[in-house]
Amino acid sequence: MSGIIEVENLSFGYIPQSTILKDISFEVTPGTSLAIAGPNGAGKSTLLNLLCGTLVPKSGTIRIDAAPVESYSTKALAGKVAVVRQEFVPVFGFSVIETVLMARTLYYDPMGFESKADKKIVAEALEMTDTIQFASRPLGSLSGGERQRVLIARALAQDTAILLLDEPTSFLDLKHQVGIYDLLKAAQLERDKTIVTVTHDINLAAQYCDEILLLGADSNYHIGKTKDVFSPEQIEKVFGVRTFAGRVGQEKFFIPLGKFAKDSGQIGNKPEGSQQK
Repeated sequence: MSGIIEVENLSFGYIPQSTILKDISFEVTPGTSLAIAGPNGAGKSTLLNLLCGTLVPKSGTIRIDAAPVESYSTKALAGKVAVVRQEFVPVFGFSVIETVLMARTLYYDPMGFESKADKKIVAEALEMTDTIQFASRPLGSLSGGERQRVLIARALAQDTAILLLDEPTSFLDLKHQVGIYDLLKAAQLERDKTIVTVTHDINLAAQYCDEILLLGADSNYHIGKTKDVFSPEQIEKVFGVRTFAGRVGQEKFFIPLGKFAKDSGQIGNKPEGSQQK
């Protein structure tokens, strides 16, 4: 393997008798974007916690930048990997700029003070995420989409090669969902970030991510380009739901339809849907 993230024969279970992830191997090439998708309980967030060293594998190896993840100190790993958890409402009344400055603490001088360089990096992260106008406001006063952009700004200010995100668009409306994915794609393309995102939205993943890791509840997994991983048959097998598949431009899109949906009878009658350019 030669990726910036390398996972080899990884297995994990929260109790000895159970296995959530079993014998998983994959790598993430520097500067690419990987989406981790799958049903609830498949181990998506668990895998993210393993990648950032919060959990310890039952067996197998995880390497970050060619070194085993367990060989890093907490500070050293924070210099390699930044994590954005699911959207949250902060308990304390930190301002936006204070929240983003927290990402720079590992770079502070011995006296524990930020430098001009730290402030410059924070300002750039706020500018990139279009949150500079919120700098003095309490984080808790922002909307869900605004807070998510601030948390991504904090991850960017941490100045790591790798960004790990756990469902960054949960609870957001359509505009803010695509706004977050546009922001992440800009970080990938303009700052050469390697991005791993846990998501339930397979259509946004197909549009924005280079590869998909599809985890099944039965510990099976599939990884590859979106066109190779996503199909109506594979989605039905993994998620247990039938989908109508269409295509707009390069990528397929999938609409799940239950048995009482108005167009449920259309599934299978028009494979791939209509072609649009």
